[in-house]
Amino acid sequence: MTISEELTKIFEKMPQALVPEAAAGMDAVIQLNLSGDGGGDWSLTIADGAVDIKEEQADSPDLTLGMEAADYVALTKGEANATTLFMTGRIQVGGNIMLAMKFQELFDRSRVE
Repeated sequence: MTISEELTKIFEKMPQALVPEAAAGMDAVIQLNLSGDGGGDWSLTIADGAVDIKEEQADSPDLTLGMEAADYVALTKGEANATTLFMTGRIQVGGNIMLAMKFQELFDRSRVE
């Protein structure tokens, strides 16, 4: 499966993978800027216990995460560590750092694979 195909699968399953308890009371826009093979820009709007995903650049996101599309796929599958990728400069973070730290807790990885 190509990175592009894996991303499509991940984004299709994200609404069902959202952990309601983790997203309770949240109203946030997260921008994913993925580069390389399969890359693109996606905005994730989390509100009212749901996530709305669009392939677009958000106007004023609360958090922006930039990385290679392959790294995002690896993170989602549990094959890479976010802290390691950040410390080695492979993830760029802009905006709400606390939201960045919570991002992985918002989704149940087993429901995305």
